[in-house]
Amino acid sequence: MTPADHGFIEVRGAREHTLRNIDVDIPKHQLTVVTGVSGSGKSSLVFDTLAAESQRQLNATFSAFAQSRLPSYGQPDVDRMAHLCAVTVVDQKRLGGGARSTVGTATDIGARLRLIFSRAGRPFAGYSNAFSFNDPQGMCPACQGLGVVSVVDESQLVDRDRSLEDGGLTFPAFGVGGWFWRSYARSGFFDPTVPLREFSDEQWRIFMYAEQGELKPPNPDVTSYEGVVARFNRLYLHKDADSYKGKTREAFERIVTRGVCPDCGGTRLAEGARSSLIDGRSLADLNAMQADELAGVIRAIDDPSVAPLVADAAEQVERLGILGLGYLSLDRATSTLSGGESQRVKMVRHLGSSLSDLLYVFDEPTVGLHPRDVHRLGSLLIELRDKGNTVVVVEHDPEIMAIADHCIDMGPG
Repeated sequence: MTPADHGFIEVRGAREHTLRNIDVDIPKHQLTVVTGVSGSGKSSLVFDTLAAESQRQLNATFSAFAQSRLPSYGQPDVDRMAHLCAVTVVDQKRLGGGARSTVGTATDIGARLRLIFSRAGRPFAGYSNAFSFNDPQGMCPACQGLGVVSVVDESQLVDRDRSLEDGGLTFPAFGVGGWFWRSYARSGFFDPTVPLREFSDEQWRIFMYAEQGELKPPNPDVTSYEGVVARFNRLYLHKDADSYKGKTREAFERIVTRGVCPDCGGTRLAEGARSSLIDGRSLADLNAMQADELAGVIRAIDDPSVAPLVADAAEQVERLGILGLGYLSLDRATSTLSGGESQRVKMVRHLGSSLSDLLYVFDEPTVGLHPRDVHRLGSLLIELRDKGNTVVVVEHDPEIMAIADHCIDMGPG
């Protein structure tokens, strides 16, 4: 077999979901657009067969220990697939990452700016970790790098007119019969049949505020004890409300009130990072700018020691604008982005990669994109292809179809 024979990814007898014994050759190092009506099997071919099998075979090369920590992919219903590449799927799933994930962290632009400020910022505030709100050296100590402070309404955690057995703990995770509830009701510190308001001052202090490990419960069957407020603060207070569902989320939002951190003004950064400036601006100032404005500010930084970093960071920020995301700031939480915005933010990170011979798979990247930006998106897909990658796009925008090297039109049924 000659190297030329490897110029196509071969799919034979694909029957995943709605597919019916599909045979297809996808040319490598080209831009292929897969189009067709809804239900024609575009996603079944591209994501559930091509991408899934590529990722499954790649994961199989790792040790069993590593595989146990990777996503699991079932083997698709297909007769044979040959000449696959390592795959990167850029889909429309919303970016997660919790309260600490921002546009800056998701695109790695934030990492570049931290390096620039650690070398060129004055006064010197420390190495790059001193400019990271996800590092103890750089985060605001008052809000732990979240930009907001949380206040617990203790009256919403308990109903003092009820006993423990009657549901005196109102937060669902502390509900009657649960493990946490038993640590209070069976601790031996309190009578679980007595209304909470009848607790003595010392009992109330123990019940609400005792720190973990501070006291040994009188009941030997309860091995450890921690007060209600102390436990809630440790386990729940600093998590994003979006990580909770149903009644737990409703209760959390009733109990916890959040506001901008008065110490850092919502910038998330420690005082040292906020006071280090380049051209009169701090890292927090740059993080708050819209991408369209930020690119020019970064390019204006005139310091030979960071010239390569400046060029790289500016180029990445400009890609946000090219993808129609020039209105975003780097401090925008990723949890607030739509599916289309999330997909294009992911693209920025991949466009900055120097890797080649990868298979990139995109799911309708023009969704939510203004028509004037479609052409610029197409140029970035071509840029990925010209780096030596295979690009497969599920799309039905005529302008993207027009620039494709190869089109696969899926029929109904």
